[in-house]
Amino acid sequence: MTHKIGFIGYRNHAKKLLDIVEEEDFEVSQIYHPTKNIEDSRITNNLEDLYECDAVVIASPNSTHFDYIQNLIENSNCLIYCEKPPVTSYESIKYLEELTEENKKRIFFGFNLRFSKFNDIIKQYSNSEKLGKIIQINIITSMGFAFKEKYLGSWRADGKNNLHNILENSSIHWIDLMIFIFGEYSNSDYFPRLVSNNGTSYDTNSVILEFKNGVACSIFTSYATPLIENIIIVGTNGFITIRDDTLEIFSPRDSFDKNGLFKKPPSECIDNFNFGKSVQESLKKSINYFLEHVEKSKKFDLNNFEKSILSNKLALTLQSRRN
Repeated sequence: MTHKIGFIGYRNHAKKLLDIVEEEDFEVSQIYHPTKNIEDSRITNNLEDLYECDAVVIASPNSTHFDYIQNLIENSNCLIYCEKPPVTSYESIKYLEELTEENKKRIFFGFNLRFSKFNDIIKQYSNSEKLGKIIQINIITSMGFAFKEKYLGSWRADGKNNLHNILENSSIHWIDLMIFIFGEYSNSDYFPRLVSNNGTSYDTNSVILEFKNGVACSIFTSYATPLIENIIIVGTNGFITIRDDTLEIFSPRDSFDKNGLFKKPPSECIDNFNFGKSVQESLKKSINYFLEHVEKSKKFDLNNFEKSILSNKLALTLQSRRN
């Protein structure tokens, strides 16, 4: 049986998703754009053409997600893959929260780091003998996108409609991963900045999270720096670093020099770790997870939906403090 997939969006990240879907031998039968006429027989300007698809991928600008979700929920029976963030307002969150349980299970949000090696590592070493109890995670992921010419012409640089673009498009992945692993948070703070002076949206921010289980997390993301990919996971008996394509664990805590003073614990190289490759692999796993459900006409675990809404609400709460 051939399952027909519809797409909303066709360039940039949407093209990455489309390529993955086609690599898995699924038919992309419709590609929707509200206005453009593009030389592709699958292009349509009529959203109703997607209602008969088995599944639809929403990979359009963030501010459009809600209208498409609402249309598809109310006018079709398809499964829905929607890129993060799910929606961009509290009113839209309320609509999603009031959906029936069966309709909530139709929607899968694209928080692909849930399928990443980062997730596996934190879970593997949490409360392990080498690491002990995790108490702090520091994440720095940044690069110089805001200085590229194409950034200025993109919707991401438009502060009027996407003021918190770096939070919604980059930081939210790490926020979601932390919530997915550690559950409910107790405190949070957010420090956005426009560093490059290119465009009018924030291109740099820091997010601080404290979880009810005692873990604290610092997340720095930016489009205005050199490429930096650096994570440190601190436990009571050791710590893990991910940097320069290497994952190392330093343990035990009780390591002393000849004078009986604490010294840096001995290190063990656990893995060659390509940061960018791991993110791309998680994206493919995330799409494949969605496609497996499409193939089986199977709805999604409700927990996925609920954790996504929790991440979305936190992002909106952070934004409201800085608007």
